[in-house]
Amino acid sequence: MKITKDSTPEDLEILGLAVHELTNGMPVTARSKERKGIRIENGKVIDREYTGPVLEEVLDKGETVRKVPATGVYKGLPVVVVPLKENGETVAAIGVVDVTFGVYSEINIIGRRRPLK
Repeated sequence: MKITKDSTPEDLEILGLAVHELTNGMPVTARSKERKGIRIENGKVIDREYTGPVLEEVLDKGETVRKVPATGVYKGLPVVVVPLKENGETVAAIGVVDVTFGVYSEINIIGRRRPLK
């Protein structure tokens, strides 16, 4: 699989569906720098012309962003979006929408704690 700044929604689909499955069905969004992308919910791509404010922020900054967007389809829900880079250049972004309002993120943090001795 090769992801570039010109990757199409179809190019991003296999990666997006894998992340969707890994996160137990959390909504996933992804787009390349030069093209709109995908929105995945309930095991399938529901939008192939998608972009969102946090995806665009990550494409611009080239850094991971964790926030609650004030606009867009996922307004009011926590999201984590990461850049996909090649040779130091951000070519795409992929994100997970935490529809549990942070419970999912907290479980990951709790799971990393060491047991008390």
